[in-house]
Amino acid sequence: MFIEKRNGAGELRALRPASRNLKAYIETYGCQMNVNDSEVVAAIIAREGYEVTHEMRQADLILINTCSVRENAEQRVRGRLEVFRAEKKRRPGLLVGVIGCMAERLKEQLLEEEKSVDLVVGPDAYRELPQLVRNAGTGLKAVNVLLSREETYSDISPVRMDKNGVSSFVSIMRGCNNRCAFCIVPHTRGTERSRSRDTILSEVAALVEAGYKEVTLLGQNVDSYRQQTGEETVSFARLLASVAAVSPDLRVRFSTSHPKDMTDDVLHVMAAHRNICKSIHLPAQSGSSRILELMRRRYTRRWYLQRIEAIRRILPECSISTDLIAGFCTETEADHQDTLSLMRQAQFDYAFMFKYSVRPGTPAARTMEDDVPEAVKARRLQEIIDLQGQLSAESKQRCIGSTDEVLAESISKKSTEELSGRNSRNMVVVFPKGNHAPGDYVRVRITGCTPATLRGIED
Repeated sequence: MFIEKRNGAGELRALRPASRNLKAYIETYGCQMNVNDSEVVAAIIAREGYEVTHEMRQADLILINTCSVRENAEQRVRGRLEVFRAEKKRRPGLLVGVIGCMAERLKEQLLEEEKSVDLVVGPDAYRELPQLVRNAGTGLKAVNVLLSREETYSDISPVRMDKNGVSSFVSIMRGCNNRCAFCIVPHTRGTERSRSRDTILSEVAALVEAGYKEVTLLGQNVDSYRQQTGEETVSFARLLASVAAVSPDLRVRFSTSHPKDMTDDVLHVMAAHRNICKSIHLPAQSGSSRILELMRRRYTRRWYLQRIEAIRRILPECSISTDLIAGFCTETEADHQDTLSLMRQAQFDYAFMFKYSVRPGTPAARTMEDDVPEAVKARRLQEIIDLQGQLSAESKQRCIGSTDEVLAESISKKSTEELSGRNSRNMVVVFPKGNHAPGDYVRVRITGCTPATLRGIED
């Protein structure tokens, strides 16, 4: 049997024997959800005989898993497609596919403008990849970007593509129902669907059996996780407790929380389980209640600060990170100052900070004017970045002298004699290797810090 492709005259020609080991190169952009999706994709295409390679020039199939949340992510993908087009000219039998959120949003443009693209596959159509790859191999353009109300890939065991074998992602739900004004996710990933608790626990148990020491539970809004089992409703708090109970030696993280949905129940579960990391990512987006209403976030500044107060009260040692957007539609200088004051009150340990960019198809793009000048956006963003730099430095300074349990994840990038890992608060810690290796828990006394990391010695 041969895999075939049509030449310019429409005639079928043999490309490669199907018995040869086929290789797929997967390049991932965007959030942790996309990383996990790439692992699901690797498992699915393995059924077609493909094994994952980290060398693009060895690949028979290139898949680029894309993000549409921000414009610069799409521009990076466009740049990579230029590279793949050049590789395809060198090797005409190569297949190139665009998968993920950008495939969902730009299917027509990708097919019309990117002549090197053979496949366009949305986030809910990965099961169809084997057939789509076969279709593309005959010279047909292969497309499936249909969204689903049920697909969770719960029966698929992802092929772990991480390099350290220590920490991995587990998706607990897909899609989002919030429809924030600036966000493209509901349009590219569909409505919210929760996986069954049993399949999540089975996946976590398999990771523990394979030697993993940490899992991160993923969802666009993990706090809205719900599964109805008979008369029992499994909330996120109950799921979190069940995952923590899989093994006392397994660290558990989660991302992302929505301020309107994070309950004290979740915080009390975190406090009750030593192996649930004391770190919460709670996107604020803005410190102005007026802007939050325009963003359709469904909470106010006061509500957000009450959630911060609850975290500090129930989990005094918990780190808090956030997302912030500078220059959303109609944002005034007073709104911007509200964001800066929120940052000072919340004392975020770190943050992801961006200028607002219009995403076609979102409510803001349809109904609002992007009326804040780019120069003003840039200045406000820089002020946010500068303030967060101060807050992050103060947070790290407060850690000096403390002793943390650090999960070593890898050899330090700067020295083979040092290990790099994270503490429960999700802060990177670098320390002398000694007799330890990635995967070990090490008690580390924090002796200093840089802008990016904590430094310490074994206690």
